[in-house]
Amino acid sequence: MNSTAIRIQPGLADKELEKVSQLIYQRAGIVLNSQKRDMVYNRLSRRLRELKLTHFSEYLTRLESSPNSGEWQTFINALTTNLTSFFREAYHFPVLAEHARARRGNGNYKVWCTASSTGEEPYSIAITLDEALGRSTLNPRIWASDIDTEVLAKAAAGVYRLSDLGNLSAEQKKTYFLRGIGEQQSLVKVRKELLDTIHYQHLNLLDAKWDIPAPFDAIFCRNVMIYFDQKTQEQLLNRFASMLKPGGILFVGHSEHFGTTNGAFRLRGQSVYDLTQDK
Repeated sequence: MNSTAIRIQPGLADKELEKVSQLIYQRAGIVLNSQKRDMVYNRLSRRLRELKLTHFSEYLTRLESSPNSGEWQTFINALTTNLTSFFREAYHFPVLAEHARARRGNGNYKVWCTASSTGEEPYSIAITLDEALGRSTLNPRIWASDIDTEVLAKAAAGVYRLSDLGNLSAEQKKTYFLRGIGEQQSLVKVRKELLDTIHYQHLNLLDAKWDIPAPFDAIFCRNVMIYFDQKTQEQLLNRFASMLKPGGILFVGHSEHFGTTNGAFRLRGQSVYDLTQDK
């Protein structure tokens, strides 16, 4: 049977949306509301067709009956949002460069990018540090993680459309990317020198233990915590504080504000937070 011919039930029942919301919250901390009904339906429908299922209840039963199944990762990948671009929220990168230069004599400068998505953010960090500090001799200096295994694979490959590099200067394009030839001329690949500065790994921010080499000088967690409830946000902020070196900084998304936290961080400005002394 061709998967495209399978007729998926029309619409997502309230109880099914509630169950999906419960499961993704338990596994990834993501909060879904009724406004996401169409998004959930469209993304999971594709998976139901691949599995030749017609009802969401069948899929949810399959998930719950196999708590260690690899299908859980597919479920998480489907419901994870991965909107990104090179030098997105560009005002953060001069702050990073200034912070890195000021700490030049304090050993190897290390950054954790907690939601690398398809790689544009960690490569933007890598370019910034290369320009601010020069070529690293102690690689990697950026740890880039994500809960979505599909986007991690793309990030590690480092292949993009030439049109994706619109926010880079001509010199940056020449220095850090190789352009394809022939049928591949519309594509670019990150040069090995930049690839080597980044270590990609799968990581769920809800995991009890993070297998990463803290402490870091800076942490990027941008446009991630907006998907979490306040309790989860505060837990993550406390954990981030323990992963930073004294004087470390945290970058968050422009729409993320944490004025109700317990004091682990203080706002520097433009969604950049300094680690307080009483972490």
